Amino acid sequence: MNLPPRVFYTLSDAASHWNCNVADVAGWAAAGKLRITTGIGLVRCGDAVVAGQVTISPMEVLPLFRRCGTGPAVGTVRRIMAHDSTEWQIITDPAAGIPVAIADMLILAEDFHAFEEEYGIVRRAPAGPGASSPYNWEGMMVALVVRIVEQGLPSTQAELVAEMQVWFADQSDGKKMPDSRSIRRRITPIWRALRREDP
Repeated sequence: MNLPPRVFYTLSDAASHWNCNVADVAGWAAAGKLRITTGIGLVRCGDAVVAGQVTISPMEVLPLFRRCGTGPAVGTVRRIMAHDSTEWQIITDPAAGIPVAIADMLILAEDFHAFEEEYGIVRRAPAGPGASSPYNWEGMMVALVVRIVEQGLPSTQAELVAEMQVWFADQSDGKKMPDSRSIRRRITPIWRALRREDP
């Protein structure tokens, strides 16, 4: 069974992937390097009605991210950004804002992978005796070399990753292909070397 790629990562997922603290993830979001989203029920922001996926600011619930672990379990958010907007809105009803827990804060997969790509975060693939994989990674590397030699590099690494996913799908009639993150971590060192980018 081939499930679609993940849509969201929790902050704990991100911290585990990147070997850091949730407070670090919140800090990067506060600095504009990531977006933290959550899902809310219907609220009013003046004349506008907002519900569903929204972006929140980690600085509004800063006590949740204390490294010492003494912070509260839930914070109150009074300012949100609708999913299709670039403007912050103040919640007017309920006037007290809405409660949000760290466990309910998410990072969109596209933001998660873009962050990994920008900062060269690559997870090592298993290697050595006994390591096995259901995927033909050697075949992918051959296909990758042929693609680059014959057509050059595409404009973005994401395009190259997508092409390799299609290659895997073609080899198995669409039944067996790794997720984009697994492909990206194998392609990134090659991409950076060819683009002469610093790790």
